[in-house]
Amino acid sequence: MKKFLPLMAMAACLCVGAAHAQDKAPTAQQSKMATCNKDAGDKKGDERKAFMKTCLSAKPVTQQDKMKTCNADPKAKALKGDERKAFMKECLSAKPAA
Repeated sequence: MKKFLPLMAMAACLCVGAAHAQDKAPTAQQSKMATCNKDAGDKKGDERKAFMKTCLSAKPVTQQDKMKTCNADPKAKALKGDERKAFMKECLSAKPAA
């Protein structure tokens, strides 16, 4: 009985701690890690290590950077009016290549 009470107290503490940990939203780094792990797919060994290093150290692309890239596109320079608007909308909403 003397050993049982401390074990029950420890189990209760662990349960409360685990429930509390589940309430927290993932940090930005944890989210980035999850995304990179998913994108790594079935890469293995050095290839996976290199991919993860590049993925985790990549800076997010800002809207301003996207604007520069889309405006510099020769196709954008040739378009006018609604065609240009449509092109820019598609270009700005596209995900950058990893």
